[in-house]
Amino acid sequence: MLRFLKACLAVCLLLACSVAPPSFSQDSTGPTAPLREIHADGFKSFTEEQVIGLIGLQPGTQVGKKDLQTGADHLVQSGLFKKVNYSFQTLASGVHVTYHVEESPRIPAYFDNIPWFADSELAEAIRKKNPLFDGTLPEGGGAVDQAIEAIKELIATKGLNVSLEHEVIPNPVGEGNVQEFRIEGGGMQIADIEFGDPALSASKVVRQQLADIRGKPYSRMTIDLFLTEAIRPIYQQQGCLRAKLGPPEIRLHGDPNQKLPDQIPVFVPVEPGAVYHLKELDWTGNTTVSEFTLSGAVDMKPGDVADGMKLEAGWDHAREEYAHRGFLEAKLEPAATYDDQAHTISYAVNVQEGPQYHFGKMVLTGISPAAERKLHAAWPIATGDVFDKAKYEEILVKLQAHQEQIFGELPLHYDTVGHWLQTDAASATVDVLLDFK
Repeated sequence: MLRFLKACLAVCLLLACSVAPPSFSQDSTGPTAPLREIHADGFKSFTEEQVIGLIGLQPGTQVGKKDLQTGADHLVQSGLFKKVNYSFQTLASGVHVTYHVEESPRIPAYFDNIPWFADSELAEAIRKKNPLFDGTLPEGGGAVDQAIEAIKELIATKGLNVSLEHEVIPNPVGEGNVQEFRIEGGGMQIADIEFGDPALSASKVVRQQLADIRGKPYSRMTIDLFLTEAIRPIYQQQGCLRAKLGPPEIRLHGDPNQKLPDQIPVFVPVEPGAVYHLKELDWTGNTTVSEFTLSGAVDMKPGDVADGMKLEAGWDHAREEYAHRGFLEAKLEPAATYDDQAHTISYAVNVQEGPQYHFGKMVLTGISPAAERKLHAAWPIATGDVFDKAKYEEILVKLQAHQEQIFGELPLHYDTVGHWLQTDAASATVDVLLDFK
């Protein structure tokens, strides 16, 4: 029996030595051990070295679990990462830790009305605070705070009595959002806009449109919207689909270091680029509407100048062809392919038709029973029929502008008609809701 107990004790001691890992040594703040290796994974737009730099831990230093967690906190607090966790091993040589990260979405930085500095100067000032700045920022966090601090310090070099504001806003000239920075208290106005393309400055139409922007408070957003809505369509219609407008610049005559005037002259560089012609339209996914009908909706033949405005209208007309047939949720996704040597453009248009809806019922509020009867009698779509959105829109026009065509001499008292389509995908029906006010 004694021999058996000794054997068991020997086995237990052997197991204890083979499975017990080296532990953190104890100090006043908890167990610590030397940090031997630090790694990161899961990043997409950064390097591992950049991520490790944000963590703030150095190999060779004594670390405990609290230090490892602090490193994870640094990543989250930067705003650049929405999820962070870590795993570690304590080996004989020390601690080996890997941080697993998931990046936060980032949006462009947009400098609205800070005319004392070019965008490149503002970006460089931010980059000195945050070397990872690439023109984009998260919606919040330390990276945004660093950008604010950098811009404030740059403004202070001019001795300006203004305050800096920032907020996330919809992109004024594109998709998604932007991180906008603007100043309050500048009091400057747009004196005039000069263009890099002399043809624009000579255009009577452009000169008339410029009257709407002169004298307005200086704002890049105001200028960018003007370029998008009034100037870009001119080049789109000419087939200059890759025309480059801006970014706007402040151009002062004389000493470039002089104090900015209250009336700021703006210069917009312009590169019209090549004129493109349509090569072909290729439709896929369309089973209900023929390629012939869809191409006809675009109203442009191969070889024609690729009028960008006509193309946009054509996609809308193609969607209307589907809505006319009850496909209220049809999606068209045109993908352009440019041939920069031949100066042609081709479009592969993917169509997702979605369900075909039939008319369910009409719900009316705000009018008398007699008026309801008149409207039901004039309604052009029977219950169960394919819902024709074009007929629905014709009725809306009559209700708003030609009431007598529906109600005759019946006295009515409404100014507007609220209108909604309520679809039910399960039954493939659509109800019409009209509210008379």
